Amino acid sequence: MTVAALCMVLTMGACAPEAPHSEPGSAPSGPASPQGATGQVAHVPTPPAAGAALERRTGAPESSPMPRSFRRRAFGKRGGWSGPALAPLMAQSAVADLAIAAARPLDPDEELWIIVARRPVEVEQSPTEPEHPGSGALVATRPSAGDDKQEIPLPLKHTEVHAAITGYVGTVDVTQQFQNPFDEKIEAVYMFPLPEKAAVSEFVMTIGERRIRGILREKEEAEAIYREARAQGYQASLLTQHRPNIFEQKVANIEPGKRIDVNIRYFHSLAYRDGWYTFVFPTVVGPRYNPPGSKDPVHPLPRAHVQPVSTGTGVRYLRPEERSGHDIGITVKLDAGVGIEAIESSHRIDRTRTSPEAATIRLADQATIPNRDFVLKFKVAGGRVKTNLLTYVDRKKGQGYFTMVLYPPEHLDAAPRHPMEMVFVLDCSGSMHGEPIAQAKAAILAALDMLKPGDTFQVIRFSNNASQFGPEPVPATPENVARAKRYVRQLKGSGGTEMIEGIRAALSFPHDPRRLRFVTFLTDGYIGNEVEILEAIHKSIGASRIFSFGVGDSVNRYLLNRMAKVGRGAAAYLALDDSGAEVMRYFFNRISRPVLSDVEIDWGTMKVTDTYPKRLPDLFVGRAVVVTGKFTGEPGQPVVRGRAGGKRVEYAVPHSDGEDAHAFIPNIWARLRIADLADRQAWIHDPHNELAGAIKKTALEYGLMSDYTAFVAVDATRRTEGKHGTTVHQAVPVPRGVRYTTTVKEERTMKEER
Repeated sequence: MTVAALCMVLTMGACAPEAPHSEPGSAPSGPASPQGATGQVAHVPTPPAAGAALERRTGAPESSPMPRSFRRRAFGKRGGWSGPALAPLMAQSAVADLAIAAARPLDPDEELWIIVARRPVEVEQSPTEPEHPGSGALVATRPSAGDDKQEIPLPLKHTEVHAAITGYVGTVDVTQQFQNPFDEKIEAVYMFPLPEKAAVSEFVMTIGERRIRGILREKEEAEAIYREARAQGYQASLLTQHRPNIFEQKVANIEPGKRIDVNIRYFHSLAYRDGWYTFVFPTVVGPRYNPPGSKDPVHPLPRAHVQPVSTGTGVRYLRPEERSGHDIGITVKLDAGVGIEAIESSHRIDRTRTSPEAATIRLADQATIPNRDFVLKFKVAGGRVKTNLLTYVDRKKGQGYFTMVLYPPEHLDAAPRHPMEMVFVLDCSGSMHGEPIAQAKAAILAALDMLKPGDTFQVIRFSNNASQFGPEPVPATPENVARAKRYVRQLKGSGGTEMIEGIRAALSFPHDPRRLRFVTFLTDGYIGNEVEILEAIHKSIGASRIFSFGVGDSVNRYLLNRMAKVGRGAAAYLALDDSGAEVMRYFFNRISRPVLSDVEIDWGTMKVTDTYPKRLPDLFVGRAVVVTGKFTGEPGQPVVRGRAGGKRVEYAVPHSDGEDAHAFIPNIWARLRIADLADRQAWIHDPHNELAGAIKKTALEYGLMSDYTAFVAVDATRRTEGKHGTTVHQAVPVPRGVRYTTTVKEERTMKEER
């Protein structure tokens, strides 16, 4: 492929003067080269493309024309393509590029190249090119300063997070700084988490002073572009999604001693509980257990594992005696819109109050090892926020979008408590060994003490299989509670995470219509078959409510929140520094009183469509429900109706002004639509790929990441020196509180199993 071919298909600073090539031997010396480097990768070129036009968009004034030599390479003597190209991969994608340029003006230091293909051309991939040009086995180590851990030279040096929170919506910029510590060029591969509700909408690669805007493509097309660029020696980056909360970053052809930064921007809404908003930035993917037959597993692998996995994907983990040089910095600029009464954090922070409504929060220790979620909570004045309606109208489309947060009315806090059927389901797998299972057991013991004589209960444990306290729920007598406590205290963590067995055991026995059935799962959610779990819940939920209780510092929030959504319940989180008993008592007091059930909304003058969630859940004390959708007509005052204490109640919702400030709503709506379609895939299985097509269409229209779309950026101004690069997987620490030996299989163990 020629430089011109790549130039025409990608967003890049292609017309900048070519950077000088590195002189052989000029790279700074570093640790020994990664093992397993291969020779030149064979490439079968694609046929020359049909004619296409190239349009350049730049954020800066046109101060200099395209260099003549490059212009000849780009267009040829007759204005056509000068060589084989991937450019016409997507005739339709020019529309998407134009939409990106129109929706988000370029910064002065950015460029965007737009392809306008004359006619569609099919993608032709290179069958002889392997997925990974080399292996990532590292033989060099460095002694670390200040502790007895061995520092492993790896490419990811620093992650810088800048978040701006306005009200209950966060705009987050994440910059990952990759630097090559070896004496030959490498490809860096990094698996990392983001919030499951993150609407990832921007992607920029920075090389020196040049910022190259990434483009969104269908996933297969983006991967093909990246592979071609990598094989030809161009510096490139690719962002793909494996789960709504697990992403993979690839950066190709990082030269020795050189640095490439990748910036990701996303939007998401914050959770609310009893006057507190919560902002979460996850830092590490927890090790997953994959039941036999898992269709898309996430394998927990040791750092030295060099072979690509045959199915699914893999996350490499550092051993307990190892660490990398990767650290993290976090800055949050908070504007709550109302007075802030208190700020709490999972980490040590520095805070500056700029006004009663605003503050700037920074992570105090910039060398913090990223092995647990960063959780920031802030309490707003008065402890309550009034329900209100936010709207935004896209004038070009003539389409309105809205989001509304429903808070339970204050006068319903004293709702009577109904008799309950409580089912506690405890994860006793190996990843819960130690502190996590101790926390979970303390929570269950506290909940057992809160049961009343009219209640019934059951305790179920699962790991490789499931067992239970009794054949069916038993009355909450003092004798039964005492026996259950003895049963809980003797439970230990070991084995796999066959959560499907726990779900079947919890939802299979007949429901007592005289009681509200609450099924509470206490787990870290470290499993790789989330889709199968959600499918099982959807099929068996009946009249039950599911309350997921995340235990640990880096839990699988995607699974836990989705379980609560499908199960019409709520999710809560118990960190290792929390008191399991206190958190459960607080949680139990809230969930035992659904203050508003059978909720419905009269939209008045608004004609509303495509709302999420599709089915409104009950409102519980102190917990909000966010409703997002599309509308036409004039925004009015919707009326919320429901049942509380056996009586019908209703209240009006005011419309908030300042529509122009709510431009984030379409992206949030699109992310919710994608999540809803993905949920439906779990139980419909989408035999004709109709749901997959709808996800892809929505993601491309709104410029968002999804399972079927990906961001790619390529610098086509120059080729890097050398004919190959070694793939180095960024190994990460296991989450705090999780034992490496019970969750990560070493090479010897995997060979024995084979």
